[in-house]
Amino acid sequence: MILTIDVGNTNTQFGGFNDGGELVFESRIATDRFRMADEYAIMLADILRLYNVSANDISGAILASVVMPVTGQLKSAVEKVCGCRVMTVGPGLKTGLNIKIEEPASLGADLAAVAVGAKENYPLPAIVIDLGTATKILAVDKSGAFIGGIIAPGVKISAEALAAKTATLPLISVTDEPIKRVIGTNTIDCMRSGLLYGAAFMLDGFVKHFEREIGEKCTVVATGGFSTAIKPLCGTDFILDEYLILKGLYAMYKKNS
Repeated sequence: MILTIDVGNTNTQFGGFNDGGELVFESRIATDRFRMADEYAIMLADILRLYNVSANDISGAILASVVMPVTGQLKSAVEKVCGCRVMTVGPGLKTGLNIKIEEPASLGADLAAVAVGAKENYPLPAIVIDLGTATKILAVDKSGAFIGGIIAPGVKISAEALAAKTATLPLISVTDEPIKRVIGTNTIDCMRSGLLYGAAFMLDGFVKHFEREIGEKCTVVATGGFSTAIKPLCGTDFILDEYLILKGLYAMYKKNS
C-alpha cells in the first residue's frame, strides 16, 4: 500500500492506495506546525489502526506540503511508524507535467499534485478548481502542460477578514446550512451570500475566461473543503473530486518508484 499525504495550511489529508491503485482509506487532521514528530507518529499510528491497516502494509509514501515546518516532522513520523521511504514533492521529483510557467521551480507542491491528478484521471484540456484555505484555479492544456492559473483568498480567509477588519460584523461559520437566496435579509445571511455566491460567481467568470484563452471547451474538476458547498451555487457544471490531490500524489509516486 502507498501512503499519500497532503499538508495544507488548515488540514493534513492522508490516503492509502492498494496495489490496484484504489483508494482504501482517507483521513484528515488539523495541520499544526508546532506538533512534534512523535506526536504526528502517534496520530498516524492511530489513523492506520482506525482503518484496520497495518504499518507493515505501507511499502512507500509520498508527501506534498505547503507548510515547511511540518514537512520534516511528518516525514520523520512516517519513517518511524512505517519504516518506508518517503518521497517529497519538489524540484527533482518527476511529475509528468510539462510546466509552462515563468518559474517552473516555484510551482507549489499542492498545485503540481492536483494538476497531475486532473491530467491522469480526466479528459484534457482541464480547468482545476481547488477551494481550500486559498482559492486556486489552474489550467492544463490538451497536451498535458500546466500553463498557469490564479490564486485568490479562500472563503474562510475572506470570512475572517470581514470579522477582523470591521467593527460590527461577526465571525461566522459559512457552511452551517444550505444557502437559499442571493438577497440576504439579516446580517449573517448577507455575509454568507456574499462569501459563497461571491466565490461561485467568481468561479463561473474565471472558467469562462480560461476557456476563452485556452481556445476550447474544458473539463472542469473541483476539489477542496469548500467545493461541496459552492458547487450547487455555480452555473458551471463541474466534476467534484474530493480526493483529486491524493490521486495526483499516487500517480507521482508511481512515476518515481
